[in-house]
Amino acid sequence: MSRRPAHVTSGPYAPPVPRTTLTATSADGARLYTEVHGPESAPAVVLAHGWTCSTAFWAPVVRELATDHKVVVYDQRGHGRSPAAGPAGHSTHVLADDLVAVLEATLEAGERAVVGGHSMGGMTIMAAAERPQLRERAAAALLCSTGSADLPAESRVFPLRSPQGRRRAHRLLLRSRAPLGPVSPLAKRALKYATMGPGATAEQIEACARIVHACPAGVRARWGTVLAGLELTGGVSRLELPTAVLAGTADRLTPLVHARRLASVLPDFRGLTELPGLGHMTPIEDPGAVSGRLRALVQDHLHGTGTGTGTGTGSGPAATAEVPSGTRQKKEKTA
Repeated sequence: MSRRPAHVTSGPYAPPVPRTTLTATSADGARLYTEVHGPESAPAVVLAHGWTCSTAFWAPVVRELATDHKVVVYDQRGHGRSPAAGPAGHSTHVLADDLVAVLEATLEAGERAVVGGHSMGGMTIMAAAERPQLRERAAAALLCSTGSADLPAESRVFPLRSPQGRRRAHRLLLRSRAPLGPVSPLAKRALKYATMGPGATAEQIEACARIVHACPAGVRARWGTVLAGLELTGGVSRLELPTAVLAGTADRLTPLVHARRLASVLPDFRGLTELPGLGHMTPIEDPGAVSGRLRALVQDHLHGTGTGTGTGTGSGPAATAEVPSGTRQKKEKTA
């Protein structure tokens, strides 16, 4: 029997065809598969995916943005089409290196972008907070379904009463090298419970399961070990960009407490969007909300010039995401 593709190949969650692809080379020589979508001269958005995911995870958000934005997505090392690194090549430091490499490889001289990160992708942005290249290249940021510290203690995949018990159980989960096996009905039920809200559709669950199950077990375990010991609160406090936060209220992996903590620490906080009933996989569960928030950040901080070279003012209230009708009701909190 042939192996299933690493992502769905039809429908709204299938990856669109990029305008171009390239390889960004990180500081230690790691090679990062990178895609560019949308018009070349449009305002730029650069997106970093999370643990066990790939560029395919951003597919519905890319579809919504690429009509009038230049959208860059890349595979974190060891994920998707980016080769795995050796054991020493896994840390928040190299995540920051990789993001800087992608920004330098895909943006023109003087061009700036809105950067967005989901889960480990959000942690990537936090890890790069003090990099001069991020401050030069990024006009604003969106931290989506993510946290900066204490992931094993706060997660609710195993809803144990004891914080110590939760910490042990979630550390074992993050560090596990157990193969996930085929994308079976049982596997999809487990994935939905751990990572998605109760209203997730069969299409959404299938899309996420294909991506997550394609991540090699060793890569999953090495990055899971990094996440188990994560401490980026200092980085958050030094992320001197206009930064918005978005999270699902039913997220078991990075519960809402993380988003609220980020909101309290960010130096230029631009609003918390809580998505009722959604889980951890918000870019697939509600791509309209995520793309709407990114659009608002582009409008506010790249001035909608179409060149991607505008400079944000760093002032003004948080924008409300423009979300297509028919999506779930959202709760917007602003600073």
